[in-house]
Amino acid sequence: MKINIIFASKDLARASLMLEMLSRQGYSVATAQRAREVMGMLAEKSFDIVMVGQNLADEEGLTFLKNLRAKNKNIPVIAVLESPDTYLDHMPSGLTAETLIPHGHGGRETPKISYKLAFFQLGADEVLAYSQDLHEAVARVRAVVRRTVSAQPDEVLKMNEVELNMSSYTVHIAKKEITVTAKEFDLLYVFLSSPNRVLSRPYLIERVWGYNYFGSPRTVDVHVRRLRSKMGKAARYVHTVPCVGYKLVPGIK
Repeated sequence: MKINIIFASKDLARASLMLEMLSRQGYSVATAQRAREVMGMLAEKSFDIVMVGQNLADEEGLTFLKNLRAKNKNIPVIAVLESPDTYLDHMPSGLTAETLIPHGHGGRETPKISYKLAFFQLGADEVLAYSQDLHEAVARVRAVVRRTVSAQPDEVLKMNEVELNMSSYTVHIAKKEITVTAKEFDLLYVFLSSPNRVLSRPYLIERVWGYNYFGSPRTVDVHVRRLRSKMGKAARYVHTVPCVGYKLVPGIK
């Protein structure tokens, strides 16, 4: 079952790495910059999750969430913010302090309200940050899916005795689970997705570590070596291409 997500934000370029990571993990992501676009898309097609930035092109994210919840109380919503713990310096359109103050507050002075708290108060299921580790962010998205979306079959990528489960983030070789790190998991995913293709170190850096990684390309060699050591006999599928990178050859016996 493909999970369909709408990602709504004024600045989609800021979200490019997260969008790429979600796509790599098998999610179908549509984007929008305006609230009215999102409402139109929801009216035309069934979506499983709405992800919303702090600001859209035509209104603030908090105002958008309030209006969305007035029409749809069930669709899961994940906020993605620059600084979740930053306090509101003004009250967004259509909202009042009473709406955002946690129930039971008895003080005379209006308490400071963080964007994170405000989104949760208005019905968000999760709040992420752009600065957050991408693997953790995707794991949190996956957790929201598990909690809110109807039961779905696992997304599994298989090659010979190697089985990579993208739903549970696990790897099995000859039906035995092996423990891998998040980077090793992503490396194996890229290899299994590109059989018989020579993958350069810069390409692997871009796919696994992201565009903003400025470390040595040799970090790929370190991670591949560790991955191979865990794969046992299945390590024979991962070939080193001298001076270039690596290649997965499925037919090796």
